[in-house]
Amino acid sequence: MLEILDDLDRWQTAGRRIAVARVVDIEGSGPRDPGAAMAVNEDGEVAGSVSGGCVEGAVVVEAMQLLDGDRGPGIVTFGFSDDEAFAVGLTCGGIIHLFIEELDW
Repeated sequence: MLEILDDLDRWQTAGRRIAVARVVDIEGSGPRDPGAAMAVNEDGEVAGSVSGGCVEGAVVVEAMQLLDGDRGPGIVTFGFSDDEAFAVGLTCGGIIHLFIEELDW
């Protein structure tokens, strides 16, 4: 979370709405440890990483859906056995669980 604080502060100052995704659990091999965080503002700008690049695009889609009101906060899972996650590149063989929510200032 510390690595994205400067961006969060800048976006808050500019009045942007922000979704934050955090790794809350991994099963097997995972690209980032629990606690890794990524933020997406309403303009689609991204800060941080939850997977070292392999599922970030899919996380941006989930975050934008949350900010658009098309989904609520909650757990999103990507894993090797998940066809969508495999398609976006999570080939490390593990499963990552993310909690995505809108940042409430």
